[in-house]
Amino acid sequence: MPDEQNLDRSRYQVIPRVLVFVTRGEEILLLQIAPRKGKITRWTGRYNGLGGHIERGEDPLTAARRELLEEAGVTADLRLRGILLVDTGEAVGIALHIFHGEYRSGELRATPEGTPAWIPRHRLSEIPLVEDAPVLIETVLAMRSDSPPFCGRSFYEEDALRVVINQA
Repeated sequence: MPDEQNLDRSRYQVIPRVLVFVTRGEEILLLQIAPRKGKITRWTGRYNGLGGHIERGEDPLTAARRELLEEAGVTADLRLRGILLVDTGEAVGIALHIFHGEYRSGELRATPEGTPAWIPRHRLSEIPLVEDAPVLIETVLAMRSDSPPFCGRSFYEEDALRVVINQA
């Protein structure tokens, strides 16, 4: 079967992941990232949407729902808002499927991944966000319900992160 798909390990490859932004009125659900396996990383203490890897056998929507429930204990009506290719500078990058939804049910609970919190949208500039979160949050929250998903990519250029979003 791999031959039929024209797989070539020398070509650029991506790891599929999901990122979920949930809103409740004027609040957005973000996760304050915990240390990874006891280690402090550059993301520790910063806030991001919820998400993670798409597991074998899952589609992106199923993974987004699972990650939201696992990391925060909540459910939401989710819609795909875009796909971002993250250039890691290595042979393998990340294909980030970005979802947005309105909170439906559940009580927030912390996990080893971090502590979820409802953040008022007007306070987003006051908290430490992961590097690409401001652009992604602004893009997702500005989309109308009938907007098609965006395509984008992120990469470092001269030691600065660039996020380029292309709307259909």
